[in-house]
Parts: sequence; structure tokens; C-alpha cells
Amino acid sequence: MNRTDTLAAVRAALHEVAPEADLDRLEAATDIREFLELDSLDFLRFVELLSERTGRRIDEDDCPRLATTGQACEFLAHAA
Repeated sequence: MNRTDTLAAVRAALHEVAPEADLDRLEAATDIREFLELDSLDFLRFVELLSERTGRRIDEDDCPRLATTGQACEFLAHAA
């Protein structure tokens, strides 16, 4: 996946988890959970949606690598 594809997947998953959020204000280095006020179940749903939409396996140990949109895009672009 390229950067455009990964960002689209991240934003789509976030929009589903937090549909009323202003994702245009979410910067690449901003903590997703803090900015969107996601609880652990919301964040888990975000991770599951990313996995489903990208076909990438995302283990629990990978979750810290998805803390920001920039990190999530980097992870998805390099996940095998």
C-alpha cells in the first residue's frame, strides 16, 4: 500500500469509529485516542477495521505503533 491508500484507510476507519470528529484537524503526529477521546473499545474497533480493510494482520503488540495517523500509515505501508 502506498501513503495515499494507507491514509485513506486510516481516515475511513476513524470516521466509522468517531463519525462526528473533525478529522481535518487531526495532524499526523497527534495522538488518535487523546484527540478523538477514544476509549479502549473504540480504539480496538479502529484496529479491527484497519485490519479488515487493508487485509493486514495487526496483533495486540502492534497497537502502540498505531498511536498517530502518521505511525499507522507507516505501519501499514511496511506491514508484511
